[in-house]
Amino acid sequence: MSDASPVLATDVRRVAVMTVLTVLAGAVDAVSFLTMGKVFCALATGNVLFLSFALAGEGVVPVARPATAIGAFVAGAAVGGAVLKWLAERGRPWFPLGLVCEAVLLVCAGALALAEHGTGPVPAHHDRGVVALVALAMGVRASTALRVHVPGMPTLLSQTAIAGLINDVLSRPGAALRGMTAKQRQARTRWTATVGGIFTGGVLGALLLVPLGTGRALLVIAAAVLLLAAVGRVAPPPREAEAAPESTP
Repeated sequence: MSDASPVLATDVRRVAVMTVLTVLAGAVDAVSFLTMGKVFCALATGNVLFLSFALAGEGVVPVARPATAIGAFVAGAAVGGAVLKWLAERGRPWFPLGLVCEAVLLVCAGALALAEHGTGPVPAHHDRGVVALVALAMGVRASTALRVHVPGMPTLLSQTAIAGLINDVLSRPGAALRGMTAKQRQARTRWTATVGGIFTGGVLGALLLVPLGTGRALLVIAAAVLLLAAVGRVAPPPREAEAAPESTP
């Protein structure tokens, strides 16, 4: 499977790009949870649990918000996966286009939040449109990350990376990065970047973006995604294209 993007030509570039996307995912969930009625738009697992609590009549999140987020995420992943596959099969630059689609949806969500609620948070009883657009964008992101296929870096969750990193450290407690094989270094670097990226994104989202209000925060995140898409378009072409995704270390 061709990457169809010079910015993804090497493992170092892949890890750097996916780390930035992971940070942005953490920021999205900080904004969505703290300003959009306690719902996750990137972490689908959280919404599945919220929905189960709501259906059981417990918790503080009603059925509508997690159900909307889950449905939109699934729709975004399905449509995004189909479109990206179509582009890849025709040798088109699917990676930057996937990011552009994500950014456009985030811009729409930010504009809707600003139009309806100004610069403050989205009221919990009027948030389904914004939640749907952000979750739709994260569904597209999920399919984009899946097609990039960097093992241990799905950009939207950290549980697997935490488990992989802990098991790796326990199996080689005295090993530093220099004493490892290239694959071992790559795996540990990816897991660390995923865990650190989600955490960093959450901190940045809570401290810098949440005070901006929902709409402006989403526009800032969309701008960062668009910048990454632009980098993917203007990066110098690699000497030799890689034809297949990497195998899991």
